[in-house]
Amino acid sequence: MLQSTQSTQYRRSDFDVTNTVQVSSAESVRRAVQELLGRIWPPASAPALDHAALDRAFADFEHLYSGRFPGYHGCDTVYHDVQHSLDGTLAAARLVVAHERTCSAERRLGPERAMIAVIVALYHDAGYIRRLDEHSHSNGAEFTQSHVSRSAEFLRRYLRTVGLAAWADIAAQMVHFTGYERKFSDIELAEPLDRVAGHLIGTGDLIAQMSDRCYLEKCRDRLFPEFVLGGIAVSESAHAVKYRSGLDVLRQTPEFIAETRRTRLDGEFGAAYRCLEVLFDGRNPYMEAIDRNLAYLAEVLRTGNWPMLRRDPPCFTWEQNPLQKVRELMSRYLRRVSGHR
Repeated sequence: MLQSTQSTQYRRSDFDVTNTVQVSSAESVRRAVQELLGRIWPPASAPALDHAALDRAFADFEHLYSGRFPGYHGCDTVYHDVQHSLDGTLAAARLVVAHERTCSAERRLGPERAMIAVIVALYHDAGYIRRLDEHSHSNGAEFTQSHVSRSAEFLRRYLRTVGLAAWADIAAQMVHFTGYERKFSDIELAEPLDRVAGHLIGTGDLIAQMSDRCYLEKCRDRLFPEFVLGGIAVSESAHAVKYRSGLDVLRQTPEFIAETRRTRLDGEFGAAYRCLEVLFDGRNPYMEAIDRNLAYLAEVLRTGNWPMLRRDPPCFTWEQNPLQKVRELMSRYLRRVSGHR
């Protein structure tokens, strides 16, 4: 069994929901994922999981997000940062292992598809990272409304360069389970098991971020600026305003989570999160943490005591002072759409 209760130490802001894995560190998550998958497919088993391919994927992820991958800047999005992707990858790996332990034989993913699922989770937000030739863009958040398609194209190119070309087009479809650009019915996957893998990836992305210890503060302070730069909070014409502030994002968060659970977690994804209970002695630390976040937010909204949201977690991007920069870009955008240049 995995650790079923959190450490007696308070939960650290850049650790996973069990407070045991540092999800701001690609190396820590790589070790955790390899250990998890090794329980189902030990190195001596046949067919064996391709551990070397996974190791390379994590190394290349670190290069991409730190600005050392050829042709790309590093990660500069403050909500969708390094920790966000690694936390979702760890959750996806746990879901894969739990699925394999609880499903019938004909629904098992097998080692290669499981590895691809982890790689897709790892790069599911690669579309936020700017290419060096994209000179007209100042921050990856400007790609918010197209980032999943961009991630799909990145995965398609990347897998063809690392000996996984057979999975390139499949992975480019799977990643759409993490976004809103394409209807689920339009995701083209002929093999039902590939859709199952997509459900696990999408589930991991959602439950990891909503269970984050600092999810509420990150929605207020980091997701709102990304929504602004991505043209979601306020349209370029300023005729449509969805979010007026970070506090407005929080006011709409309970409805967002309820809708997400209804249409995605319990809907399209078939409550895949429930299989995690096999790893945690019948508990689900992700859903418990989400419920705690919702209860805390409900109290903040009831009392109007916004200073209750006082956490200021570190931000893991390749830039110095990323929050200051994104706020400056946000202010510039808002002045432009309001007509004040």
